[in-house]
Parts: sequence; structure tokens; C-alpha cells
Amino acid sequence: MIPNLIRVLDGNVFVLSEDNGDIDATAANPVGFFDFDTRFLSVWRLTLDGERLTSLSIAERDHLQLRFFLVPGAPTHYVDAKSSLIRERAITGGALEERLTVFNHHHAPAEFTLRLDVGSDFAPVLGVVTERTPPGRLYQRCEERGLRLGYQRERFWRETVVTSSEPVRVDERGFTWTVPLAPKRAWTMTLRVRALVLRPDGVDVRDRLERRPRAGTEERQHDLAGWLSRTPQLSCDWEALTEIYRRSLVDLAALRYSPLSLPDQVMPAAGLPWAATITGRDSILTSFMALPVAPELASATVRMLGIEQGAVLDDFRDEEPGKILHELRYGETVAFEQYPHSPYYGTADATPLYVILLDEYERWSGDVDLVREFEDEARAALRWIDEYGDLLGDGYIRYLRRNERSGVANQGWKDSPEAICHADGRLPGPPLATCELQGYAYDAKLRGARMAREFWGDPAYADRLEREAAALRERFDRDFWIADGGYYALALDGDGGQVDALASNMGHLLWSGIVPPERAAEVAAHLVGPRLFSGWGIRSLATGQERYNPLGYHVGAVWPFDNALITWGLRRYGFAEEAGRIAEAIVDVSRYFHGRLPEAFAGYDRVLTEYPVSFPTANSPQAMATAAPFLLLRALLGLEAAGEHLLMAPRVPARFGRVELLDVPGRWGRRDVIGSGLAHLTR
Repeated sequence: MIPNLIRVLDGNVFVLSEDNGDIDATAANPVGFFDFDTRFLSVWRLTLDGERLTSLSIAERDHLQLRFFLVPGAPTHYVDAKSSLIRERAITGGALEERLTVFNHHHAPAEFTLRLDVGSDFAPVLGVVTERTPPGRLYQRCEERGLRLGYQRERFWRETVVTSSEPVRVDERGFTWTVPLAPKRAWTMTLRVRALVLRPDGVDVRDRLERRPRAGTEERQHDLAGWLSRTPQLSCDWEALTEIYRRSLVDLAALRYSPLSLPDQVMPAAGLPWAATITGRDSILTSFMALPVAPELASATVRMLGIEQGAVLDDFRDEEPGKILHELRYGETVAFEQYPHSPYYGTADATPLYVILLDEYERWSGDVDLVREFEDEARAALRWIDEYGDLLGDGYIRYLRRNERSGVANQGWKDSPEAICHADGRLPGPPLATCELQGYAYDAKLRGARMAREFWGDPAYADRLEREAAALRERFDRDFWIADGGYYALALDGDGGQVDALASNMGHLLWSGIVPPERAAEVAAHLVGPRLFSGWGIRSLATGQERYNPLGYHVGAVWPFDNALITWGLRRYGFAEEAGRIAEAIVDVSRYFHGRLPEAFAGYDRVLTEYPVSFPTANSPQAMATAAPFLLLRALLGLEAAGEHLLMAPRVPARFGRVELLDVPGRWGRRDVIGSGLAHLTR
């Protein structure tokens, strides 16, 4: 996204604007009011006596509310301004509400003309960065104290309804208020913007599907306060950790999303602005990383993704029986099948990750009922690994898109076209078997075996899964290990050849446990070595690889979630010092982003830049990056669920000092965990 846009956010409802609160959308400036994967406002431009407004300051109360302090005209007006304006913006009840207050600072009466230009192109969220001519019919209709903007294309029908609390002159392009004010007086009015998703009979689709109305601002603020009070309380000598922890809790609350099929539960949307929707991989990994602070997210994620699990063969949507969805959207391009996102199943990793999350959630929460309720879905996911994931019959999960026109080509987390490459830059031929997919499959089989033996009453199935996992581990080490490099190949190509790029993917193998102990030290050394570790974090692709680019999305940028999983894997294999080094670097990065980790940042060496460099198109907040600090904290404190107990083995770097995480929730009730790096200071 374009950096420095001002935002308010509530799940998949959000506003992006300039720093004066205006919305004036272009392909290069993708601002707007968005809901239901559609932009419902593309123009929201305020003037006072014909002058645009300039921001003096912005106050953010929480993710739901903003306040802009504005003066008319250019900055030269700042001295002795005769008027000013406060613009208060909130998302309440799923609608946008804006309260405008005009001040007359002069000693004489004045009459002001306040103008708001309003418009909407009803663009689908994924189309706002391109020039577009709407194929349907746009219309405007003036109403008493209101303006109705609409878009209709066959049965696809959206409307934006804007109403004013005060008398106003309305035209098809906006609102005009005449405001007489005595000296030192103020005038206030409120605008409300509703986004309607209409059926052919004119009824909003969500009025029939949602069981309760969307919460208002006061209710959401109360909800946020309750959310924060229920999460573990953190104190740390290093302020950067407490700041990133608090910021991540608030951002994760902002990203909570109630899908239409489960309106009474919340799961994490993937991120703002381009992924403010359900994404299988992102929701699963976010829920996994957030288990120590908000385990209820995992339950909702398991339910939602289980409900939407693939059931048939559908080439257009890359759907297969047992497969977990990649993405679910509701916009115009989906309605007319320009893109297959309703839902789209073009990802190979979400399916084994689904089984992993279900098992880890039970370990953490003790919720046996959920494991039994979704036994069929978990079994179907495990079948998919062998029946549809194993495209060549060689025992490896591979991917090859069914939808050649608009499907995703690379179907792991590195899904950009050049992400999977040889060290010399060549792109391998499909179907590809990336290394982390095999680790996920190994872990899923072992976790499936545990659930089968302990909860599903099927020990024979458990034994079979364990045998398959052991065979996969042996086969994987034989086929993926690059002996002369001392690391695992990024992938196998369609002919079974090694794709030899040195990349961060192999760090996920430590998390999954597929790496034999005798290989782990070499893998760890590469991960924290100078080619992969920038000083700010582990790069997605190592320096020295032909396609390495520090500004490459998946070929050089640093991803916080990737680093968090690698950190957890290093700790699993006993590399506490290396894990602490990565955790310290990522927390340090947050200090340069106001406590919020972006989706990704540039892979420049720390010595070169002396500060982390922003990545131009990163989502922020992004769910996986938001949850990454929780897994980093878990790794530092060595937290592991074991029956009715929370095991803890703190190994905290000296810079953190004393770390206290109080009231960690789980099947054990609530537990306090304390770790200290102070002892290292005396060495």
C-alpha cells in the first residue's frame, strides 16, 4: 500500500485517507471507505469557504476512532488562523460516522460555507490500484438531508447512503452547509455513511444473515477493553517489547472478523488493506502464534475453515476434496467469476496447517469436543495430503494450479511468480514441492496420529500415520539435503531435481521437526549466518542468489512471521542463543515502526542502512506480523503445553532484562511466567 495513509479499522471494514481526512482516490492513491471487498466511497473531500484543509495534528484513540485538527488553506494560515475545524471519524455499527465541528476564532461574527464532495466508484478492493471503467450503472439520488449513491450490474447491487444530522443543500455531487457563527463560537454536525449490499428485492444481504446488529463504537470500545483485560499482562525491562506487545494486542483486536457463515465468532482477517478478508494460511498461522494470548481465535478459525473445506473437483477455484481454502471474497470480480475467490483454494500449505492448528489448540486449551467435532474435516485434510497433494506419487506435496487463466502459480506462502528459484536465477518447472510443505505434512501426520489415538478411537489409523511420517522424514532428508552446501533445497522441481536456492523456508523445517538432529546445527548456522540474517531479521532469500533483491517481496525482504516460526523452530532444537538473537532483532525493528511490525521490510544489511527500511507495498497491520511477537515471546520463555501443565524454560537475552508474562490462559487455568536476561549481564 501507499505509506502514511491514515486509517480506521474494524475487521474487514476500514477507511484509508490522507492526513487531513480527505478521500480523493486514484490508481496511485488507493484511498477510500471499504466494506464487503468494495470501495463505497472514493471521494470525500472537505472545504471551508472554498479552501482545502490542512492537518495540524491527528489523534488516534484506538483502531476505531480518529480525530483530525484542521485549518483552511496552506500552512501560511497557521499563524493567527481565524477559523479551524475538528474532524472526528469512527467506525460504528459497521458504518462510517464523521462529526464535524467548525470554530470561529475571530472577535467578529462570521458566516462559513462548508462543502463536502462525495462520490463512489464501487471498485472491488483488488482493483483499486488500476484504472477501471465500471461495467455496470452508477447513479446518484438526492434525498432529504441525504445522498444515495448506487451501482448496479445485473443482480450485483451496492449502495452508499450518506445522511446529515443538520439541514443541508444536497446535490448529486455532495453537501453544502451555510454556517453562521457568533464570535468564539462553534457549530457541530454529524454525517453517517452506510454501505449496503443489496439483494434484487432491495434488502441488505447482511440483515438476513447476521444474527445480531453490528456493534457500535461504545460497544466496540468496551469490547476492546475487555479483550485487553483478558489477555496476559506483560512487563519487561526493555520497553520495546512491552510496546510491541501492546500494539499487537490492539491490532489483533482490530483485525478480528466475523464471517457471514459464523457471525457470532471472530477469527483474524489477514491484513489491511489488500487482505482484509479470510485467508486460510494467514488465519491459521495467526491463530497458532496467538495461542498464548487469545486461544479462542483458533477455535473460530478451525470452525470457519472446516465449514468451507473443499468437497468437489473444481478447476476454476482450484478446489479439491479435503483442501482448505486460500481466500474468500465477496466483490464484483468474484460475483462475475473474473477471479475465483468465492472461495478460492489455490494454496497447498493451508491443508496440513489446518491439522496442525487443531491439534495445537487442543494441547493448549483442552477442548476435546472441537477435536471430535471436526474429526471428519481433519481426516479429509490428511487424505488430501496423500491423494491430491501428492501429484507425482513420490510421497511429496506438490502444487500445480488447475486454473491456468487466473489461478495462483506458486501455492506456498511465497506465492509471487519468481519466489521459487534456483541459485542461478532459473525458474524451475512444475509441479513444485517446496521444502516447508513437506515439513508441514510430516507434522500434520504426527499430530493426526495423536488425535486418532487419544480422541478418535482409531489406533490403527494412528499407527499408519506415524509410519508414513517416519518414511517421509527419511525420504525428505535423502532427496532435499544439499550435501556440499550443508542446507536443504528450497524445493524439488517437476523432474525431482533440487531447486538449490538458499532461502528462509528451511527454517520452517525446524518448527515442524522433520530435520534429523544431526543436521540441525548446519541449518541453524545458515539461518543466522550473514547471507540470510541481515541484522534486522532473516531474509526470505539469501544474498548471493541471482534473484536476491532486498526490496523483493519473497526474494530478499524480511518477514516477521517467517522469523517468528524460525525462532520457535530453533528453540525446539535447542538453539536458544540463535533464537534470542532473531527475537531481539525483530523486536528492535518495531521501534522504527511505532511498535507495529509491518508485513515485510527490506532485506538491506543492518550495517549499511542503520535502520530497517520500509517495504513499499506491505500490508499494515497484517495479521501474521501482528501475532509474530506472541510466538517470539513464547520462544524466549520456552512455553509448551504438556497435559494439564504449562511447561516453561526461559532463555532471555540480556537486553530484555526481566520479562514477566502474567495470567497465561490454557487448560491449566492461568499461570505466571517469569524469565530474566539479567544474569547474562554479569558474564
